[in-house]
Amino acid sequence: MKNIHYALLCCLVSQLTYGQQNLEKYISYGLNNNESIKTQQFTLKKSVYALKEARSLFLPAESFITNYTKAGGGRTIDIPVGDLVNPIYATLNQLTQSNRFPALKNQSILLNPNNFYDAKFETTMPLLDLELNYNRKIKGQEVTLQQIVVDIYKRELVKEIKEAYFGYGQSVQATLIYESALKVAEENLRINNSLFRNDKVSRSAVLRSESELSKYQALLETARLNQKSAQAYFNFLLNRAPDTEIILDNYNEPAKDPALADSSVDKREELKELNTSLSMNDQVIGLNKSYIVPKLNTFLDLGSQAYDWKYNDRSRYYFFGVSLQWNLFASGKNRYRIAQSETDKEIIKSQINYTNDQLKLQLILARNAYNSSLAQYNSALKQLAASEKYYQDELKLYKQGQALFIELLDGQNQLIGAQLQRNVSLYDTWIKAADIERANAGFGLK
Repeated sequence: MKNIHYALLCCLVSQLTYGQQNLEKYISYGLNNNESIKTQQFTLKKSVYALKEARSLFLPAESFITNYTKAGGGRTIDIPVGDLVNPIYATLNQLTQSNRFPALKNQSILLNPNNFYDAKFETTMPLLDLELNYNRKIKGQEVTLQQIVVDIYKRELVKEIKEAYFGYGQSVQATLIYESALKVAEENLRINNSLFRNDKVSRSAVLRSESELSKYQALLETARLNQKSAQAYFNFLLNRAPDTEIILDNYNEPAKDPALADSSVDKREELKELNTSLSMNDQVIGLNKSYIVPKLNTFLDLGSQAYDWKYNDRSRYYFFGVSLQWNLFASGKNRYRIAQSETDKEIIKSQINYTNDQLKLQLILARNAYNSSLAQYNSALKQLAASEKYYQDELKLYKQGQALFIELLDGQNQLIGAQLQRNVSLYDTWIKAADIERANAGFGLK
């Protein structure tokens, strides 16, 4: 019996050894396949296209424009050709004694062109337009802003993947502990049944063994369900099937990393996001002030226009010009826009100060939680050592008939509880370390 209990005890306190660096592979996989990240990257791609569109506004734009008109009725222009020319023609006919100069009728010309076409290539290009300059800068900063948003999502996802991974590790070890405890309970029941048949223990020892066996069966089933839930959540973050196998790294020691000592929040994307918004607001102020400078544009038309679809030297034409637009008076509208933008700037500055303080507090709380988990782990180690010694002593006394079975069960339960506490506190140090890494932006994003 001593050898059996000793083997089971070793199983209780052992940790499985797995491959290394699996967590880093999972993080890389998750960053490439998570649906939330994909959505944000599509938004970033859209912002890049918007920037390219803003840049294209500085280049010449060419269009082909054609129209054809068919008209009848409407306004006309009356030209008294006959009244003006006929007296002259009559005099000429008298002088020449001929009818070489016939009489002409007065003309009435329709203003709407009938059977008329105009086809042209129109090229336009801005020469001076500050609005386009500021628009391009704003679009460029929108790309930067969206990239920061993507990084925020990535950093949060890294933390969630790590916490889910360590949570799954906790559940796996808890299942192993309860499986070992169940084997001990089964062995206790077998031995007590044998002792009862030989009248060496009372019926109560058998009943208590059966009760302990039922308890650990229920606890093991609960642990297995928790393990499946942790597995499904971790795979959900990686966009994989819920029952996909997860390979655990070896975590026999608490989290200790030099990056945990970093007390700065300057690398946080939330601050970068606000600073980018502040810079963008400066561009908006410049955009609102750009009305002071006039807009200068140029255009060139190359085309043909004529009646009855004629095309010849007389129908072809070019039309070149320069346009100037200068907004001189807008009833104070531009001043009010500038005032609003400057107020927005003060708001963003206030948000930066508040967010900076908030992030520092988050880092302090995360570090305190980590130190607390580390202290709990060290305490759990001492409790585990004491529980192992207590259990061995009770097992020895029980074998010698100097201890009751209830006392042996007490030692066993204390050992299992200490093992569970060590397991929880060990992985909790890694979970709290992930919180610190999130708070100081210590994880290196690619």
